[in-house]
Amino acid sequence: MPSHIGIVACSAEGAALCYRTICAEGAALLGPHAHPEVSMHTPSLADYVACLERGDWDGVGDLMLDSAARLARAGADFLICPDNTIHAALPAILARSPLPWLHIAEVVAETAQSRGFRRLGLTGTRWLVDSEVYPEQLAARGLAYLRPQADERDEIGRIIMDELVYGVFKPESVAYFQAVVARMREAGCDAVVLGCTEIPLILDDTNSPLPTLDSTRLLARAALRRATRERGASA
Repeated sequence: MPSHIGIVACSAEGAALCYRTICAEGAALLGPHAHPEVSMHTPSLADYVACLERGDWDGVGDLMLDSAARLARAGADFLICPDNTIHAALPAILARSPLPWLHIAEVVAETAQSRGFRRLGLTGTRWLVDSEVYPEQLAARGLAYLRPQADERDEIGRIIMDELVYGVFKPESVAYFQAVVARMREAGCDAVVLGCTEIPLILDDTNSPLPTLDSTRLLARAALRRATRERGASA
């Protein structure tokens, strides 16, 4: 049997897309209608937002650890978190985690390197783009990056938190993202990181001025590879 994937969820739309990707693409590796066992735990998003707004990263980590413990009891073999922002708390909790994790930014950085990209535009919440979640992983692979400008960070963050996490997708918001990515292209970026797991719901390679690195689906596919690789190793 494939390994059991545990999803530490934060916002619903991104977690749902990650879950659907695992289930839909599992068949290519495991046969018709097959996918690894998946368990997901989701506290109230308001609990995470309250911690983020007061800069309480220990609180974010505690919420992640609570989900990790619940998923371990459910039988998960390893964990993924389809939320880029809260990865800022991950290093501080790894030693206390009952299970190993895949790191979303590491997965994206490895993909960017393998595809030959050299300078990436970063998009996501202000908490994410102000953090070192992506810069650390990109720098470790010799990749450059560009953060959005201050006003762009504010508007992107508003779109994410006021619209995308609620499943609201407005044409004017899509156009705003496209304009930001176009500016990043003019500034020398050769790809853009969709660093909020909801962004792929409105932006992809068909409508983006730059090639996209879809953190949500890349993480889901990495989890599938790990689940099936561990299955083969234990067979």
